[in-house]
Amino acid sequence: MREYSVPVLVDVPASAGLADTVFRRAEQEPGAVVMRRKAGDGWPVVTAAEFRDQVAAVAKGLIAAGVGHGDRVALMSRTRYEWTLVDYAIWAAGAVTVPIYETSSAEQVRWILEDSAAKAAFVELDTHEEAVKEAAPGLKSLWRVDGELETGAVTDADLDERRRQVGSSDLATIVYTSGTTGRPKGCRITHDNLLFTALNVLRGPLEPLFARKDPAALLFLPLAHIFARMIQVVLFEAGAIIAHTPNMKNVAPDLQDFKPTFLLGVPRVFEKVYNGAEQKAISGGKGKIFARAVDVAVAWSKAESSGGAPLGLRIQRAVFDRLVYSKLRAATGGRLSAAVSGGSALGDRLGHFFKGVGIEVFEGYGLTETSAPVSVNMPGANKIGTVGKPLPGVTLRIGDDGEILAKGRNVFTGYWENDAATADVIDSDGWFHTGDLGELDADGYLRITGRKKEILVTAAGKNVAPGPLEDALRAHPLISQAMIVGDGRPFVAALITLDPEAVPAGSTVAGLREDPATRAEIQGAVDRANLMVSKAEQIKKFVILDADITEESGHLTPTLKVKRNVVMRDFSGEIDKLYDGR
Repeated sequence: MREYSVPVLVDVPASAGLADTVFRRAEQEPGAVVMRRKAGDGWPVVTAAEFRDQVAAVAKGLIAAGVGHGDRVALMSRTRYEWTLVDYAIWAAGAVTVPIYETSSAEQVRWILEDSAAKAAFVELDTHEEAVKEAAPGLKSLWRVDGELETGAVTDADLDERRRQVGSSDLATIVYTSGTTGRPKGCRITHDNLLFTALNVLRGPLEPLFARKDPAALLFLPLAHIFARMIQVVLFEAGAIIAHTPNMKNVAPDLQDFKPTFLLGVPRVFEKVYNGAEQKAISGGKGKIFARAVDVAVAWSKAESSGGAPLGLRIQRAVFDRLVYSKLRAATGGRLSAAVSGGSALGDRLGHFFKGVGIEVFEGYGLTETSAPVSVNMPGANKIGTVGKPLPGVTLRIGDDGEILAKGRNVFTGYWENDAATADVIDSDGWFHTGDLGELDADGYLRITGRKKEILVTAAGKNVAPGPLEDALRAHPLISQAMIVGDGRPFVAALITLDPEAVPAGSTVAGLREDPATRAEIQGAVDRANLMVSKAEQIKKFVILDADITEESGHLTPTLKVKRNVVMRDFSGEIDKLYDGR
């Protein structure tokens, strides 16, 4: 199939703005719980009326400070309650939020503030304040996210008037691409882009996830990224209870305390959960039991996807549910039954494993330029290994060269102050060119096969898509990151890093690089990955780097995507050695 579309389910009126729901919910159900904030060992509630009052107070402060309709306001903070509060306050004041990753370099901060012409900024930490002051010494206003703003003589009527000026076609946010290659570009995202997408997701693919009693989600991915931001809008529009975790190290205990029903993550998060459970089982002398439990979960899920599991398999799953699966669910708080994954491929085996455990992961696909999702799997129709069908109101097309093209009201209005870059990705017929390669099956499900710009061409002229090989390698518990190389080279090779959390006690990553047993284990992972591709595409050599590549080292984006150009530059010596002597 070359093209597939899904009809619109919900329209958005021209007068709609993202902050309207804050005020409408406070009026209709003032005592409803909309957020919970961690405080000590508890999670005190924030009601709809309380959230409205706090949003209004910050919005009045913005207006009093001279922030006008359409002015850009930067926001640099970790994922926390105040991020959401400030975001909705900026929208209520008719302004435009410009998120900045809290890990951004001084040069990135400078570029975003300068390019967006931000008039004011909110920051969380001293380091953020220093970075913003250094990057934009002439910035008119700079506040802390947990501070108070002077509201001056701004009244409720003044705020209502400003909020009524906002229309769905107005700019809501400028989200800068994470910069895996080159300088980040600002994506112009409107109120309509976000609301239209969120409401159609809620009436369409993900509606069953929020139909249960007291739906709740714990957000820990960066809200500066469009994925978490869109999910937050979806959650708020759905009436779900939202909580935040600013430190990834606290995710595990916070899941147990908060007890969410819904989770969003990137594949690395789910890989960590799996690998951690496996390592714990092995260290406790129960490695064989866990391995068998995994096989049963995967087999059960596959059988359920193709007509139903036989009685014997259902009995085995029931046994392992008591021994293994229930403990995994308990580690997430005991109420979690569904999650959405995006950013890269989760891998079929991992998807089937989690479904067998009782936590179904729905993979989706999208970009910043499409306000996050263009497609997603759904309850009752989860085709593992794909990224689902198009969202309601979205049409997908596969170009002659295999590129995925998208059209719909989720597609951004272009890059900020960069018409040339916009023209490069949106053609004259309105199709957005994603740069990704894919296939549509007979039922309209999308499968990602590679990235157009990341296709390697070996010296023999063979095109190689690195993504599937890298995903397969990262599925191994010892492997943290993997990057395929070979462009213009005689064969395909791999750079591999070990997961520090999987390294046995008393050992070091550097010490295991040349360890025969470790290399044999990695070779086994390479051999399994090679089964997926033709002989010309297979990995012939690999090198284990002496340390992991991380966001802190400058080699990953905040959403854990590899910055290929940076890795190629920093490890050029290791790459050259792979080809010395062939």
